[in-house]
Amino acid sequence: MSETFHGNFTQQEAIPEEGIAAALDVLRHGRLHRYNLAEGELGETALLEQDFAALTGARYCLAVASGGYGLGAALRATGVGPGDAVLTNAFTLAPVPGAIAALGARPLFVETTEDLVIDLDDLEVKAADARVLMLSHMRGHIADMERVTELCRAKGLTLIEDCAHTMGAHWNGVPSGRHGAIGCYSTQTYKHVNSGEGGLLVTDDADLAARMILLSGSYMLYERHLAAPPKEVFEELRLDVPNVSGRMDNLRAAILRPQLSRLAERAEAWNARYRALEAGIWGAPGISLPHRPDAEGFVASSFQFLALDWPPEKAAELVARAGARGVEMKWFGAEDPVAFTSRYAHWRYAAPMALPRTDRVLAGLFDLRLPLTFSEEDCRLIARILREEIEALADRAA
Repeated sequence: MSETFHGNFTQQEAIPEEGIAAALDVLRHGRLHRYNLAEGELGETALLEQDFAALTGARYCLAVASGGYGLGAALRATGVGPGDAVLTNAFTLAPVPGAIAALGARPLFVETTEDLVIDLDDLEVKAADARVLMLSHMRGHIADMERVTELCRAKGLTLIEDCAHTMGAHWNGVPSGRHGAIGCYSTQTYKHVNSGEGGLLVTDDADLAARMILLSGSYMLYERHLAAPPKEVFEELRLDVPNVSGRMDNLRAAILRPQLSRLAERAEAWNARYRALEAGIWGAPGISLPHRPDAEGFVASSFQFLALDWPPEKAAELVARAGARGVEMKWFGAEDPVAFTSRYAHWRYAAPMALPRTDRVLAGLFDLRLPLTFSEEDCRLIARILREEIEALADRAA
């Protein structure tokens, strides 16, 4: 009898008890707004920024209302405006080109490799057409960051890292988000720490930090930040930078702070689940897995595999067969976007481009979430189901 999986691919772990207790404290005193503090109180949001700056080794940190807002603030702070071209991966999620287009700027997509990272040869060709690269570490896959940063320096590109899927990850020991001018992180429910919605920005540049804090709506209360530049940096900018309010509140910050101390432990748990699934599907007919270089210290909260050059109907059938056995998979090759599977061709606010290598990759790309509510044995079961269905399709074709 065929095995069936009964887990929920969207069920997250509970918030730690310390986070629940801290959130209740905030609810009881009612001071949810980050600048509404009692005498001598530092505030959960300011403390979260201080904690995250220390975790990443950054000088400055800002907590914001969402990861998407953070992307927009980073772009504004670096001077991106209407008509400007901004380079970004063709394989990313809609909030990345959305943040670019929301400023009236133009997303300029770069090809994607079979390892699901930005194609650096294509980036080098297109670098002359823009002055900013918003590099998306999509689904936690990290490109060769030494080559990325060298290329950005040589071409005069300002590097903004979208680390929505790489909080806690690193390249050769350098935390993801610390290679460029600004690192942008998400704390949305399906990311590595969970506040429902939220985001964090880090930088070592005092001018950029001050601009992002003012943009977020500081009401000239920037002295209540614990991971911010000195007052004199703000004084030069405070009347020139518009308020585009997007602050994080103390309630969400209270929920997040205890989760940061568990990030390394959670990363280890995610990667164990990833390796269990990887081992089970490895060598299945017609399937390839992205290479994970030794330099890449990834945090695998999701799993991807490729079925390159499969007919669309065969790919769709695999999704349906796996789904009938309880394995919820996303496929990036469908004609219309489903949930989180939109791709660059679906974003009509971006100019159409010819990206044949990316098209081939996305046409064969399958994606699964790996919540920590799954055990390693759950992941081995998922792998068995996928392998059986892949082999059944291969046998039928033979």
